[in-house]
Amino acid sequence: MNNLKQRILLVDDEEDILEFLSFTLEKDGFEIRTASLGKDAILIAKEFLPDLIILDVMMPDMDGIETCIELRKIEEIKNTMIVFLTARNEDYSLLAGFDAGADDYISKPIKPKILSSKIKALLRRHSNQGTISIKNENAISLNNIIIDKETYTVKVNNKEVYLSKKEFEILYLLVSKPNKVFSRDEIYSAVWEDGVFVGERTIDVHVRKLREKLKIDNIKTYKGVGYKYEE
Repeated sequence: MNNLKQRILLVDDEEDILEFLSFTLEKDGFEIRTASLGKDAILIAKEFLPDLIILDVMMPDMDGIETCIELRKIEEIKNTMIVFLTARNEDYSLLAGFDAGADDYISKPIKPKILSSKIKALLRRHSNQGTISIKNENAISLNNIIIDKETYTVKVNNKEVYLSKKEFEILYLLVSKPNKVFSRDEIYSAVWEDGVFVGERTIDVHVRKLREKLKIDNIKTYKGVGYKYEE
């Protein structure tokens, strides 16, 4: 039996929030470190090597967005999940967070049991990313879906599904990093050529058609933000 505790770094400038989060998560068996400033979080992260970082958006000196950008530069924790803790649900705040490299967000206020369930689900999903396999440098296999970029073919449950070029490229992007939320800007930059303007509705229509053709519900919408392929 593996007795190693999963490590969580909590970053918030409000002491009562840190105490609440620490108490709740330590009770559930997690090893916790805390920081009240972004610059301290960066130093602790390098030494602590957390499995998950919960990061407040609004902090003095270096805010959560800036801190996230710097954390993503640390090679040793490049695969660590970063989740924003925020009372701000405006689209621009979430977009900025995802663009900075965040994987998800938790809205304040949150009840202890809901917090614990959310954290466990996030860590479970993140660990399950090991089920993805690369058949060759152009092919991805994840659960019941196989995507081959060399032949531009997609199979779901071993049945080939015809997709347009843009639908294929959107799917390939989403499946390449399961459970990561891609903003519409990220999808646009990766799929459409420079200088070609498309509106948000164009991306939404392509995703809707993808869902209809694939007949799976793994492609999730983050309203006002973008999409992710959820395992």
